[in-house]
Amino acid sequence: MDWGTDLWDQYDIIDKHTQSGLELVEKYVKFVKERTEIEQNYAKQLRNLTKKYNPKRGCKEEQECRFSNHQSFLDILNEMNDYAGQRELIAENMMMNICIELTKYLQELKMERKTHLSEAKKAQQSLESTYKQLDSSKKRFEREWREADKAAQYAEKTDQDINATKADVEKAKQQANMRTHIAEECKNDYAAQLQKYNQEQSQFYFSDVPLIFNKLQDMDERRVRKLAQGYVLFSDTERHVMPIIGKCLEGVTKAGTNVNERNDSIALIEQYKSGFERPGDLDFEDYSQGINRASSDSSLGTLGTPKGPLELLGKNRSKPFWLFSKKSKLSPSSLTPLSTPPAPSPANGPPSPKFGRDPLSYCLKEINKTVKPRISSFRTLGRTPTVTEDFGHLPPEQRRKRLQQKLDDIGKELQKEVDQSEALEKMKDVYEKNPQMGDPASLSPQINQTAQNMERLRGELNKYESWLTEAGRRGDSMLRRDTLREDALSYRSHSNNNEPYSPDGTHSEEGTPDPSQAIYAEFDDDFEEEEELAAPIGQCTAMYNFPGSASEGTITMQEGEVLSVVEEDKGDGWTRVRRANGNEGYIPTSYVSISK
Repeated sequence: MDWGTDLWDQYDIIDKHTQSGLELVEKYVKFVKERTEIEQNYAKQLRNLTKKYNPKRGCKEEQECRFSNHQSFLDILNEMNDYAGQRELIAENMMMNICIELTKYLQELKMERKTHLSEAKKAQQSLESTYKQLDSSKKRFEREWREADKAAQYAEKTDQDINATKADVEKAKQQANMRTHIAEECKNDYAAQLQKYNQEQSQFYFSDVPLIFNKLQDMDERRVRKLAQGYVLFSDTERHVMPIIGKCLEGVTKAGTNVNERNDSIALIEQYKSGFERPGDLDFEDYSQGINRASSDSSLGTLGTPKGPLELLGKNRSKPFWLFSKKSKLSPSSLTPLSTPPAPSPANGPPSPKFGRDPLSYCLKEINKTVKPRISSFRTLGRTPTVTEDFGHLPPEQRRKRLQQKLDDIGKELQKEVDQSEALEKMKDVYEKNPQMGDPASLSPQINQTAQNMERLRGELNKYESWLTEAGRRGDSMLRRDTLREDALSYRSHSNNNEPYSPDGTHSEEGTPDPSQAIYAEFDDDFEEEEELAAPIGQCTAMYNFPGSASEGTITMQEGEVLSVVEEDKGDGWTRVRRANGNEGYIPTSYVSISK
């Protein structure tokens, strides 16, 4: 069944149907565009949300990221940021693969439909023109036949008239014959026009119109098929990113499972453990023995500025240490017990002369002498203590940790200077043996500077070791530092004798010759190549294809490809990797599976 056979007489219906199909395509394109706008707005709101809750650099929240629950929340924010990127990808793919493609295809369909309808109108106009010619010849034949019939009747009447002359009869007969001849010609022309019209009509209804209608049918079926593909793409576009979205959601789940409340508690202890002992019991103060209460309370004014709350306790064991800070609200009821002497009883007689005539004034004076210094001392505790080089402002436990960290940093710097010195001495020895490679004297400033740095670092190492010993504990890493110091001293003795020293026989990447001198390739391998190529920190396997761009700092990867991780994700959703050939670049973290 086709339109040309079964709908040969439904031109208007076909016209409206094909127009309705094109309007449906336009409606679907508009629908998808609005969907992409929703996706883009959703992704934008998600990105703004994650940006809003991401801690700013240096804020308190960033310092608390060492706890697993805080770090897991940051991981969730990162996953939601990647999730927003996938929503943007959905919008982009829908716009490119559906909206743009269907809009372009729609314009082609409109042109094709216009062409087919124009051909049908031309065929219809041609048939109508032939029919007009047929109708004109038919009417002429009818008119001429009537005139011939009248002329024949007039000739016959004239022939029967006795009064008519022979000339009148002959003239009437000639007129009748002429009219009959014209009528015959019109008859033949009418017959020819009728045959022509019948042929064109048959051609129109059995050939031209079915062909045009079948073309319109084929066009409409192709439109329906293309629209159906657009329907499928609508779901496939989102289904293609569902694995990555699933990875994002798995990352959120993993962030939740990575929370370890016990480790967080231990981390809090390690971070804020002061090392002080708990306060002891308060001594009993026997006021019945005549102790001057006012003077004992006044001793609070000489507390000074302690380094910690327990120091305050050490000097004032009789005063309680409040673990939870309270806002001091000075009221007569709260201050009276600190300085007001016992109220006199009738048995004791009138107040002592030292109170004067006004006991209330005396109490207020005692409050000023005793309570104000106490409040001032506690206010001093709330201030930020002065930072000292030996970290003496910190509690014992925190001081030991900071000193240990400082020693580690100094040890790394010292090891770096030792390696650089060894490399410089090796280079100097090479220059002495091969003068064409460089001037040995050009390395002297660097060697002297390195030696000075080593002396300075050794002095700092001794200073911090003594402070750590004073703090009460030397870590296992101190043995390594002792060995490091012995290596540095050994190098120092060798450098004084101008002898190259290399305990491990390796070259350091820190040694760099004078840039004005040419260096051979073997020394580039020793001093430059290792500096440029950082050691990988893990491996990753690509789960999806990624088209990289060299101009954007990214590299292309194929699904299943194994790459070396050079720099882990810093929270922006990108990981730096390296291929076996040395090419480096960034790839989306969510596109790979990382293994340490």
